[in-house]
Amino acid sequence: MKTSFKKYGRKDSQDLCEISLENDHGMQVNILNYGATLEKVLLNQENMILTLNSPEDYSKERNFLGGTVGRICGRVRLGKWRHGRQIQQLPQNDGKNHIHGGLGSDTKIWNFKLKNSDREAQADFFLFDADGTNGYPGNMKLHATYKLDNNNNLSYTLTAVSDQLTVFNPANHTYFNLGEKAADLELQLAADYYLPVGEDGLPNQGMKNVKNTPFDFRKKKKISLALNSDDDQIKLRNGLDHPFILNGMQPAAMLTSKKHQMIMTTNAPAIVMYTANHFNHTGGVANNIGQYDGITLEAQCPPAEGIDLGEITLLPYEKFERKINWNFK
Repeated sequence: MKTSFKKYGRKDSQDLCEISLENDHGMQVNILNYGATLEKVLLNQENMILTLNSPEDYSKERNFLGGTVGRICGRVRLGKWRHGRQIQQLPQNDGKNHIHGGLGSDTKIWNFKLKNSDREAQADFFLFDADGTNGYPGNMKLHATYKLDNNNNLSYTLTAVSDQLTVFNPANHTYFNLGEKAADLELQLAADYYLPVGEDGLPNQGMKNVKNTPFDFRKKKKISLALNSDDDQIKLRNGLDHPFILNGMQPAAMLTSKKHQMIMTTNAPAIVMYTANHFNHTGGVANNIGQYDGITLEAQCPPAEGIDLGEITLLPYEKFERKINWNFK
């Protein structure tokens, strides 16, 4: 096992670094301290995820690729959080709604330290998010950990604690492609229900059974079968852009390409799936990425229909812990 890092730039009087974890079987993982971002997952030098052209590009334009997105990853209706008789207003940066934490944790530079043993290579990232940042109450400390072992398991754990009542629903926003396009991959998902959404991308109908819909991935099938369907929900979002409620069976998700497989387990109650619908080989830094090139499997709580965000409310000093394991073959 091997750990290393190199400095590639400076921003806001802080060093920008690319961290590398390597196992003994040809797997290498690159992580940026900018956004605690999963930049590359290499199996014998073949990349399993979508990656920008250079580490420097990640801080030039926000694309969420691989980032630790918070405090909330996803949308909040009208940017409002009602708790008791109070209503907290978050930035309305997605039309009338709030999305991806405002200028969230994926745009911050995290401190880090490395740890190495015979069994695993580990990188720990730390961020202090002050009270009032992006309109969120509470001084919050975040701790993200990436671990790589010799069985090609890459684990991701995010813990956090706030000193005030707050809301918190982060996610790792990696786009997987297993060396191909997401549209060509096969997906199996342990989800019997999904959440239909409105034009604003927020749920508006409660849960719907996946049976007899393009959203049924309980048995392995090609993602393109859903993308090419004439389902109104697929057309509305130009692809998959929906929360799936996990049924507790593990693995939660399994992606398969012609050469590789990724098996995912998590303690999250839902996975928000997004098939890179908006990418089109344009833009300043993401010009190497096109529509349906990758797919996110964002392990988080599903977005709420209203502004009562009880599921993602943290009490003062209550510990948040999200666990994900990706196994690559």
